[in-house]
Amino acid sequence: MNWKYLSLTVAVAGMAAAMPAKADQLDTIMSAKTLRCATFADVPPFASPDPKTREMAGFDVDLCGAIAKELGVKAEIKPVSVEARVPEVKLGRVDITVANLAYTLSRAEQIQFSDPYYLAKEMLIVPADDAGKSKADYAGQRIASTKGSTSEMSIKLNKSEPLTFQDTASAYLAVQQGKARGMVANTMTTTKFVNESKSKGKEMRMIEEPMLYQPIGIGMAKDQPALTAKINEILHKLDESGEINKIWDKWLGPNTEYKMTRTDKVVPLAQLKFDPIP
Repeated sequence: MNWKYLSLTVAVAGMAAAMPAKADQLDTIMSAKTLRCATFADVPPFASPDPKTREMAGFDVDLCGAIAKELGVKAEIKPVSVEARVPEVKLGRVDITVANLAYTLSRAEQIQFSDPYYLAKEMLIVPADDAGKSKADYAGQRIASTKGSTSEMSIKLNKSEPLTFQDTASAYLAVQQGKARGMVANTMTTTKFVNESKSKGKEMRMIEEPMLYQPIGIGMAKDQPALTAKINEILHKLDESGEINKIWDKWLGPNTEYKMTRTDKVVPLAQLKFDPIP
């Protein structure tokens, strides 16, 4: 008998037994009766303080509320910066991130994504009198965006020079002040700024060619199969019932300043045709 080997085996087994098993996050949510949800701190129409109530409001806030309702728990909204969306859920400070979170390879290494609920586009807006026609015309040019976003990634992939800020309003102001040739953000945000520019400040226009396509999903901690399955189940249910479209129309639909119609369906990531970004 190799007593040295036996002792080592027993010691390792003892350590394994002493180490606590990773808690089931879905059980924790249900026990606490609270779904901690990270959203943008101030990126309308996704999540921003309501001017009247100062409560957080927006598409992502309502979607988080709808998910919590299906779980039978209350939603606790935690506003975070753009770059904190992944770390907050990775470190367990929130249960899910609902903040226009695009799938990227680097993010997928850190957190788990739900089935996407829409396919977004990163769009470039420039002053109306700018001569550029396609994204290639802006290679090597300074373009503004929010820090740590896929907008910034799309600028780098286009071989342009990113000028980053903590929020989209600051990025837009940089273009208005001539500090950047253009700005990249999601379709909703850029549409809003273009519409506003027709009556205020320097008029802007949108370059028709998207800078990037990106599936948008909900971020969760890795190795939590029960939570992942439940969130996907709820998203499919909300989609089939028309609830996601209802929330979409409230914040982004034909009767809003964005005038956008949601045509996407909640489907597994593998069913989408797109080129994932790093």
